[in-house]
Amino acid sequence: MNRATSLLPALMLSVTGHAVADSLAQQGRAVFTQEAQPSCTVCHTLSDAGSTGTIGPNLDELKPSEERVRQAVTGGVGIMPAFGESLTKDQIAAVAHYVATVSGAGD
Repeated sequence: MNRATSLLPALMLSVTGHAVADSLAQQGRAVFTQEAQPSCTVCHTLSDAGSTGTIGPNLDELKPSEERVRQAVTGGVGIMPAFGESLTKDQIAAVAHYVATVSGAGD
């Protein structure tokens, strides 16, 4: 097996991983903008979502980790309501991934 052939499985895994991540982010964007009630856009600024809410923190500036978003969405924080009973675990995971990704968490 030559070098190019041996790298092919790793390249395919990398491309597949990115496709899944993009799909998860797209699902999370839908939760952020439409599926959560009230919508996250009402309270939060997040440029990727086109939202300019000022009640909650500006997520572009806060750059929360996925875990931080997951905990906040599930249990609520301050005046933010808990969504743990109105959103599925998959929806919460998707919105957490989306917010962390587009806000630049870890940059």
